[in-house]
Amino acid sequence: MRFKVILACLGLWALLNAPGNVLAELQLIHPVDENLRRISGDNHPLMTEQELQLKAQVLDEKGQPQAGVEVAFNLISPREHPLGCVRSDEGGIASIIFKGGGKPGRYSITAHLIDDVGRVEQIVYNLPVRKPNWVLLMLFNLAGGLGLFLFGMNMMSSAMQRSAGGRMRAVLGALTRNRFIGVVVGAFVTMVIQSSSATTVMLVSFVQAGLMTFAQTIGVILGADIGTTITAQLIAFKLTDYALLMIALGFGMKVLVKRNAIRNIGDVVLGFGLLFFGMYVMSSAMYPLRSFQPFLDLLHNLENPFLGILVGAIFTALIQSSSAFTGIIIVLAQQGLLTLDAGIPLIFGANIGTSVTAMLASIGAGREARRVAIAHTAFKVLGVLVMIWWIPTFAHLVRSISPGGVATPDSQAVMAQIIPRQIANAHTVFNVGLALIFLPFTGIAARAIVRLLPDKDEPELDPRYKSRFLDKGMLATPTLALNLARVEILRMGQKVKIMADLLPELFIERKLDTLDTMHVIEDKVDDLDEQIVSYLIKIGKQDISDEQIEEVYLMMHVTKQFEHIADIIDKEMRPLGRKMIAERIVFSKTGQEEVRAYQIKACKQISRALNAFRDGSLSKAKRMTRKQEKYRALEEVYRKSHFERIHNTITESLTSSEIHLDLMDGLRKINNYSVNIARALLAQDNLNNTEPADRG
Repeated sequence: MRFKVILACLGLWALLNAPGNVLAELQLIHPVDENLRRISGDNHPLMTEQELQLKAQVLDEKGQPQAGVEVAFNLISPREHPLGCVRSDEGGIASIIFKGGGKPGRYSITAHLIDDVGRVEQIVYNLPVRKPNWVLLMLFNLAGGLGLFLFGMNMMSSAMQRSAGGRMRAVLGALTRNRFIGVVVGAFVTMVIQSSSATTVMLVSFVQAGLMTFAQTIGVILGADIGTTITAQLIAFKLTDYALLMIALGFGMKVLVKRNAIRNIGDVVLGFGLLFFGMYVMSSAMYPLRSFQPFLDLLHNLENPFLGILVGAIFTALIQSSSAFTGIIIVLAQQGLLTLDAGIPLIFGANIGTSVTAMLASIGAGREARRVAIAHTAFKVLGVLVMIWWIPTFAHLVRSISPGGVATPDSQAVMAQIIPRQIANAHTVFNVGLALIFLPFTGIAARAIVRLLPDKDEPELDPRYKSRFLDKGMLATPTLALNLARVEILRMGQKVKIMADLLPELFIERKLDTLDTMHVIEDKVDDLDEQIVSYLIKIGKQDISDEQIEEVYLMMHVTKQFEHIADIIDKEMRPLGRKMIAERIVFSKTGQEEVRAYQIKACKQISRALNAFRDGSLSKAKRMTRKQEKYRALEEVYRKSHFERIHNTITESLTSSEIHLDLMDGLRKINNYSVNIARALLAQDNLNNTEPADRG
C-alpha cells in the first residue's frame, strides 16, 4: 500500500511541476528560401541567460555569397520583439548574439531580408531554452511519470484479477494438460495479472500440489512470455490523447456505480488511463533530450547488441517489470530518439531481466520452484543467444510485417511515428517465435532440467513444521495468495491422512513408536493450522471480490476440519492405543478385520475430501455424502457383530470391547469431518448460484 501511495505522489508531483513548454510544443515549419539559409544556431539548446550566436548566409541567384545585404532578426515566440538588423559580410554571413530569456521555453526567431522587388525571404530558428537544473527536473518528471505508469498498471491488474477471481486458477489447472492449449492459457493469465513472474509462482504451487507435472508447466511458461507482450502492443497505440478521458470514465464508474462488477471495470479503465498518462508525462519530460547530444550518442551506442542487452536486463531487474521497461523504450521511440536496431537489444535484455527476477524469487524455494524458474530463464537466454547474431535480419523481418517500413535516424518525426509499433512487434515476434521453436521439445527440455536439478530423497515425514507455500509477498495479489493457501491446506491434509494411515500400526501391529510419530505430525498440523488461518485473514483484508471472500471462508472451514481430524487421532485414539499396548490387549481376528476395513474407508473419505477440495469438484463432494450413509450403516453392522462376539464370550472381544467401540466411534467422527468439507463445497456452490454442472 505504501508503494502505491509513493507512486501516486510522484505522478502528481510530475503533473503539477511539468513546465508548459514541455507539455505542449508548437512545431513551426517554414520553407527555407534559396537566397537565405541557416548556418548555425537552429535547435541549439541553451540555458537561461546564456548567449548564443545565430548565423545566416545571404546568397545571390547563382548561389554565391552576397555582401552588404541587410538581414533583420526578430523574436516571434513566446513574444514578439525585434533583435536588430545586420549587414552580411564578404562571406555573406549575417550574425547576432541572442541571450536566452529569463524563462525556459521554446523560442522562435526569424531572419528575413527584402529583395529589390519587395519579396520577403525568411528563415526560422527554434531554440530550446532551459533552466540550469533542467536535467534534475527532467529526472523528477521521469520518476513521476514512471510512478503513474506502474501505479496504473498495478490498479488495472488488481481490478482484472478481482473480476476474473478464481476462474483463472480453474482455467490454468484444467486446460494445461495439452501443451498447445497451455500456451494460450499462459498468455491469457499473464495478460490479466500483468506479470509472467507471478504466473510462474502459480505454476510452482500447482506442481507442488500434484495438479500438474513439471513438464506440463513448460507450455504455460512459453505462453506467459507471450502474455507480457500484449501490454507492449497496447502501449504502442498512441492513446495518450485520451488518457484523461479514460481517467474520467474510470473514476465515474468507480464512484457513481454500486455494482462491484462495474466498479472493477472502472478500476481497469482508470488504471489504463493512468498508465497512458504516465507515458505522456515521461514522453514530455524526455522531449529536451531530442537536442541533447550526449544522450543521443548514448542511444547510438545501444545499437551495440551486447551493451543494449546488458542495459535492458539490469534496468528490468531493478524495476522488476519488463512491461514497464518496454513502455520506457516505446516512449523513447515516440520521441524519435531510438532506432529499431537499438530497441531490439533492449527488448532482448528486458526478457532476460524479467527471468532473473523469477530466479531470485526461487532462491530458498523447493526444487519444483527452482525448476520452473530455470525453465523460464533458460528459454529466454537461449533465445537471446540465438537471435543476437541475427539482429539485422530480425529487424528486417519486423519492418516487413510492420507499417511504415524503414525510418532513417535523421528524420525524428518519421521515426516517432513508426518505430514504437515496430519495437512492440519485435517484442511479440521474439516471444511467439520462442514458443513455436521450443514447444515441440517441451518433454526433452523438462527431462534436461530435471537432470540438471534432480530430486533428492527426503524422509516421508518432513521434520519441519513451517509453511512451505505461504508467501507474504503474494498477499498483494489475492488470486495467487489464495492459490498458495489452497496448496498449503492440501499439504496439511496430506499430513492428516498420514496420521489416519498409521492407525493399523498402532491398534493391530501395536508398534509403540507409532505413538510418537503421530504426536509429532499432529504438532505440525496445529502449527500449519495457525499459519494458514493467519494468512487467510490477511488475504481477507485485501481488496478482494465477494467470490474471493467466500473462498477465504471456505478455506478456513476446510482447515479446521482437517485440524479436528488430527485432534481426534492424537487426543482420543492415541491414548487408546497406548492403553492397548500397555495392557497387552488384542482384538479378535474378526474384530481386526472390521477395524481395518472401517479405517480404510475413513482414509478414503479423507482422500476424497482432498481431491474434491483440490479440484473444486461438486460430483466428488456429492459422492462423499452418499458414501457417508453407507458407512454409517456399515458401522452399525460392525457394532452388532462385536456384540454378538461378546454374547458368544469370545475372550479377545470381552477384553477389548471398550477400546474397540471408542475406536469405531473415532473413525465415525473422522468420516463426519471429511464429509463436512464436501458439504461446505456444495453450500458454497449454492450460495454463489453457479452452474449446477460439475466444475471438476
